[in-house]
Amino acid sequence: MPLVSMKEMLIKAKDGHYAVGQFNINNLEFTQAILLAAQEENSPVILGVSEGAGKYIGGFKTVVKMVEGLMEDYKITVPVAIHLDHGSSFDKCKEAIDAGFTSVMIDASHHPFDENVEITSKVVEYAHSKGVSVEAELGTVGGQEDDVVGGIIYADPKECQELVQRTGIDTLAPALGSVHGPYKGEPNLGFKEMEEIGAATGLPLVLHGGTGIPTKDIQKAISLGTAKINVNTENQIASAKRVREVLAADTEMYDPRKYLGPARDAIKETVIGKIREFGSSNKA
Repeated sequence: MPLVSMKEMLIKAKDGHYAVGQFNINNLEFTQAILLAAQEENSPVILGVSEGAGKYIGGFKTVVKMVEGLMEDYKITVPVAIHLDHGSSFDKCKEAIDAGFTSVMIDASHHPFDENVEITSKVVEYAHSKGVSVEAELGTVGGQEDDVVGGIIYADPKECQELVQRTGIDTLAPALGSVHGPYKGEPNLGFKEMEEIGAATGLPLVLHGGTGIPTKDIQKAISLGTAKINVNTENQIASAKRVREVLAADTEMYDPRKYLGPARDAIKETVIGKIREFGSSNKA
């Protein structure tokens, strides 16, 4: 099955009251694990690629070829989108689109509002001409992702409505109390704002920083129109833990397949758990 944009899968998820997971890929094993988990659960899936991870893997073209090759070899039949996570500029979004990404996020949330609208509109115009979906952000998600660091700033519902009307984006990530990386204490999500933003924009919403959010909060967010939930840290922690265990049990081991294989299995287990939690099993 060819790669698809996020647009249709997220509209379907919003209407069906479930969410599609965006699981970030950091190397070959992450990509294998996520695709295999999605196929096993018969779930649509979004492969998130940060600019840093794209560079680490070799470049956006390499990312696309790797994913396409795995999908062919593994006979993947579920809908798969490759999504640029936190694209920093129009040029980076264009580079990802030209390489074959089917979805991009333009994160101009740190710019003044009108500048965010201007940059986002430019990305939407180019992306839509290529059949690529666009996510934008308002407010600031806490924590750190690659070189993006921020304290939590809640999105303003009126600005969200205006951004959607002026840009034509396909999905919106309003910052409402979630963070990138592990939580220090309990997450405190702004459900009231989420409900207002969902009603005002009519778009599927995105929840960044999905690791460590209690299931009841995930379910509430989905009921209020959240149709995409991003997870990365949880997979990274599971992978690193398994590698440490395997190497500690055999200090003479040196074949990377013998510790990266179990790490891949740990990621797959984690992704399957998330897919079930988000309700996207058998929704492909």
